[in-house]
Amino acid sequence: MAKSASLNRNASLRKSVKPSKPAYVLDEQIGFILRQVSQRHAAIFARDIGISLTPTQWAALAKLSETGPCSQNQLGRLTAMDVATIKGVIDRLTARGLTETGADPTDGRRLVVSLTRAGQQLADKAAPNALAISKETLAPLDAKERETLIALLSKLR
Repeated sequence: MAKSASLNRNASLRKSVKPSKPAYVLDEQIGFILRQVSQRHAAIFARDIGISLTPTQWAALAKLSETGPCSQNQLGRLTAMDVATIKGVIDRLTARGLTETGADPTDGRRLVVSLTRAGQQLADKAAPNALAISKETLAPLDAKERETLIALLSKLR
């Protein structure tokens, strides 16, 4: 009996002690917050882009539309994709007739990627949707907060 009473008393003591704040609170960590924001943005993108493209495929099309033809390696750097990822993206876009590749006239070892007419038309068609997606992602912020957030995140790249 004494053992049972002791266990009950210890249990009630544990219940009444308020836990101290842990050293690591997941909800306060930048990586966790960025992942949640990224997931929200990805859901908005999938819902609203209006075309059958992944975010990485859209990034490649948008960057080629912005810069014109460039090497596949350079395109990967400009879109923050590793060599294997950009190759897969370009292979899929080329299979769909949206990009084309060819040897660089100044360096035959380098592959140059460019938009086809269909790729440029698709990029032009999707650009307003992509702008609206960015606007919706940032909608909870006022104009000054949006500007500050973009500036701060740009410093972390």
